[in-house]
Amino acid sequence: MSIAINGATYETDEEGYLINLADWNKEIAEHIAEEEKVPLTDNHWEVINFLREYYNEYQIAPAVRVLTKAIGKQFGEEKGNSKYLYDLFPYGPAKQACKIAGLPKPTGCV
Repeated sequence: MSIAINGATYETDEEGYLINLADWNKEIAEHIAEEEKVPLTDNHWEVINFLREYYNEYQIAPAVRVLTKAIGKQFGEEKGNSKYLYDLFPYGPAKQACKIAGLPKPTGCV
């Protein structure tokens, strides 16, 4: 499977996650977010950029519990909770946010 943006084609797996993480850019994120029906705000980008940094450091996409804790540590309690993250990414903060961030599906996500 693949997605096409501005004449370029990017390979994805059967669930729409990018195969080559180095392909990711802002336009790809916006395209995937549109398909996921997630209007990207500054709060979304905060989580997306956090996930990319986390992945660069640990080479793993965090599961939702780990993500919630890490977001809380970095951005404060009002953002480090499931309700806040599910409001941003209704189909699963770890799963959906990682897809938009161009990361692999988090371990333990179905």
